Amino acid sequence: MTISYRSPGIACVDHSIEVPLDHDDPTGEEISVFGREVVASGNENADLPWLLFLQGGPGGKATRPAPAATWLRRALREYRVLLLDQRGTGRSTPANRQTLARFDSGDQVADYLRHFRADSIVRDAEAFRRHLIGDRPWSVLGQSFGGFCTLTYLSIAPEGLAAAFVTGGLVGLDAGPDEVYRALYPRVLRKNTEYFARYPQDESIVRSVFDHLAEHEVLLPTGERLTPRRFQTLGIEFGKTSTFDRLHYLLEEAFVASPGGRDLSDTFRHGVNDSVSFATDPLYALLHESIYCQGGASLWSAHRLRREFPEFDLDEGSSVRFTGEMIYPWMFEEDPALVPLRAAAEALAARTDWPSLYDHDTLSHNTVPVAAAVYHDDMYVDRELSLQTAEQVKGLRTWVTNEHEHDGLRMDPGVLDRLIAMTRGEA
Repeated sequence: MTISYRSPGIACVDHSIEVPLDHDDPTGEEISVFGREVVASGNENADLPWLLFLQGGPGGKATRPAPAATWLRRALREYRVLLLDQRGTGRSTPANRQTLARFDSGDQVADYLRHFRADSIVRDAEAFRRHLIGDRPWSVLGQSFGGFCTLTYLSIAPEGLAAAFVTGGLVGLDAGPDEVYRALYPRVLRKNTEYFARYPQDESIVRSVFDHLAEHEVLLPTGERLTPRRFQTLGIEFGKTSTFDRLHYLLEEAFVASPGGRDLSDTFRHGVNDSVSFATDPLYALLHESIYCQGGASLWSAHRLRREFPEFDLDEGSSVRFTGEMIYPWMFEEDPALVPLRAAAEALAARTDWPSLYDHDTLSHNTVPVAAAVYHDDMYVDRELSLQTAEQVKGLRTWVTNEHEHDGLRMDPGVLDRLIAMTRGEA
């Protein structure tokens, strides 16, 4: 084991492998996929079982290890962990406005990106497993979208898995984008209700910010404009622990008195910037609806269905309600990280040849121990769809809890601890 670097309590080794862009065409274009091996100090040469971590997303790079990382600290008590930068993210061959500029058209970009869903990610993981440990199986921990990938793993390569742990990521096996977003909008509204019940004084502040943005050109630190509808997307993080509080404290300092009159503060502009930009994770915006497609086109599902929920309308004088993880066509007109990818987004939204991601027969005969945390009030993944999926995977055990938000894995080491115990019949 050649150590790349150490942090207090952990040792890390960096790995990169080359894989086909299209696993069905192994002689075609190749891309690089990066994984970081992490082991507890003192266990560098121990013969430990492996745990693959699949990050949420789509388009999110793996957790960067730190001594205080909650779930990682628990995992390292008995596993050697691989933090996989899923294709297109982190230190894997990146897919963003800069790298995708090599293509001549949006259709060509879409043809390329169709290989960046769960089925390709799982085949990358299998290539990594064979590279690291040969035929030995490993366990997998899938957070959110990583849970979607875990169900695909159980469908197409269950022989590679010794056990599977899922947190907030049991996707509806047959739920297309319309079903997903039609269920999502009411959950986001409930989160808005909770937010303004906790901070009723913020109703007027939010309305004032919205009106100010409608009347003035407000630029973010990056130089791009903060429009009213971009401001409305701040609810994207409402399903995470402490998000309500962070937004409230940001709104507390929204306005300052300047020589030219009342203005939005630099503190506010900086605080908003990262939440409304997809500069660090453009694949999230590009592929978000495609991850639910199996045969049909998404056709901008969230945008089409929004008309069914007038509570989100921004009429003059009405209450402003924040949206969640919905992706809208106009984002590719206003976010500089997405503007060059607008044609690709349109092509992806119109695409109809998406293959199936889950094998019902294989899942119904599953023999891999699986445990899943289903968060009762999860804003991002519908509880009822999760429980339906649990019934379709043989042997899958669920822990339904309202003790955690969607980021429970990151907040409490007890989440992973319980799931490990469940797969062993100890809980």
